[in-house]
Amino acid sequence: MTFFVEKDSIIRRIWGKGDTILFIFAGASAEFAFNKAVDWLYFTGRLPGDPLGRLFSTVSYARQIIFSDYNGALAAIDKITAIHKSVEASRADRIPDWAYRDVLFMLIDYSIRSFEVLERELTKKEKAEIFEVFKRVGLRMNIPGLPADHTAWQIARRKHLQQDLVAGKLTTDLYKQYRKHLGFSRYELLKQAQAMVIPETVQQLLMLKKAGLLRPLLRIYKISGKLKLQGFIRNMILPQEYKQQISDLDID
Repeated sequence: MTFFVEKDSIIRRIWGKGDTILFIFAGASAEFAFNKAVDWLYFTGRLPGDPLGRLFSTVSYARQIIFSDYNGALAAIDKITAIHKSVEASRADRIPDWAYRDVLFMLIDYSIRSFEVLERELTKKEKAEIFEVFKRVGLRMNIPGLPADHTAWQIARRKHLQQDLVAGKLTTDLYKQYRKHLGFSRYELLKQAQAMVIPETVQQLLMLKKAGLLRPLLRIYKISGKLKLQGFIRNMILPQEYKQQISDLDID
């Protein structure tokens, strides 16, 4: 059977572990709030109305792509494209090409950053592999202007961070929604997780304090595989009413 992502790919390891996924979500949720195209997320109302539901929905689609056979992955990508086209038709406007690239770039960047925070530094080959997988997703979605390779992506990523982020009213509102749905304590932990993975450009806009509590916990996390404690980070941040969805984040 042919797969869109090979079974021994590093990206399967990254997206098969709930704690890593949580950090990917943490970073993306911070950057989404400052993206100049965040109004598109408000048009549907899904992210501000249910940010945690959006997390699990995103994970579901990503896993259909990463862990399905080749045709199943293409079907999942095409479904994502159709959803976006439907939103564009409803608004009688087009999502900017750069906004599509921004989201794809976020998935690449936070996949790398999150794994390196929780596990180890990735090799150049592994980073290139992560880029290539998401580039194939972008090509299937007909997103124009994608970089040729990981090195070119790094340059494009820095440019996007400089050009496409701004603090606005929707930024403030979205963070209010994060706090509303998580509660104060979990919200503060989310911000600490964000501080550990976001690029300096986002860090400056958000003016986050350093992750004081999470850093010593992560030192414990490094050895927690032997102690069977892995998973405690996401259990601290995500509400208990999502217990089953939280458990499902791990792929054995």
